[in-house]
Amino acid sequence: MRRLPAQWEEQEFIQLVFPHKDTDWNEYFDEAINTFVHIAKIIASYQKCLIVAKELAYVKSLFTNPKIKRNLIFTRIDSNDTWSRDFGGITVSKNGTMTILDFKFNAWGKKFPYKLDNQITQQLKFKGLLKQYKHESIAFVLEGGSIDSDGDGTILTTTKCLMEKNRNPNLTKYSIEKQLIDSLGAKRILWLNHGALIGDDTDSHIDTLARFVDKNTIVYQSSDDKNDENYQELKNMEDELKTFKTLEGLPYKLIALPYIKPRYYQDERLPATYVNFLIINGAVLIPTYNDKNDNKVLNIFKKIFPKRDIVGCDCTTLIKQHGSLHCVTMQYPKV
Repeated sequence: MRRLPAQWEEQEFIQLVFPHKDTDWNEYFDEAINTFVHIAKIIASYQKCLIVAKELAYVKSLFTNPKIKRNLIFTRIDSNDTWSRDFGGITVSKNGTMTILDFKFNAWGKKFPYKLDNQITQQLKFKGLLKQYKHESIAFVLEGGSIDSDGDGTILTTTKCLMEKNRNPNLTKYSIEKQLIDSLGAKRILWLNHGALIGDDTDSHIDTLARFVDKNTIVYQSSDDKNDENYQELKNMEDELKTFKTLEGLPYKLIALPYIKPRYYQDERLPATYVNFLIINGAVLIPTYNDKNDNKVLNIFKKIFPKRDIVGCDCTTLIKQHGSLHCVTMQYPKV
């Protein structure tokens, strides 16, 4: 028996891969480093954080608080980029044993260099940093940001991503669904056929669009501006979500996250989304964008997670590379 835990379940640690000057972050390197340090410090205030860095001595020097350093695990591994959510191991419970599934990563259809990133999970294993987990390599391209689990056998995903021919071109929808069911222990797959954000390089990852916050509730990115280029796709997605039923056959409770005013960098629309939040032990980190609705979304999450701290995290630098908070992190469930 296999089960993909929900992200609100207890965690061993969060993985972060830090930028270095051979990455696309170099254009605004100091801003990026400051953002990653800030995220790591928040996480380490609550639980362990595994920091992967090419320039290890430099990154270590950025942390001086002994209470924070106590929860940081450092290791030197080279990388192409920083998107741990998509090249990080996906952990399932397999016959009661936590097992890291090392799927293939090809940078969202070979859009960018990826070979170093594709080896990071194996490098962590060889270094003994994942020794509390079993390991299984799977010859199937799958990114962690493309799936979301309710912890009870339901996987939420999008056809635009998983059916995109740049991932697993020889597989049918039936074959892909079978792979998810077999490897993740899913009871069923909920496929969203609609939903997209301009500027998203991932071909509509679910973690930019809609996510479970408990097994009966889904939050989703909305738009209330009919003139916005994202409006119709998000409205169609909302209508589709209304047709989904829980395992008990009831409609999901749906919570719309407020609209974010369009953000641009070098005349390019950026895929800002509040859905890219991160759940950790005792807290939920919410991406913010210096938007008028930032405080509103923080209050929404305080009602969703009344027993956790709600912490805003400025992600205006992260979205310059077309990702956000959830995209640069990967949780490893408690053993």
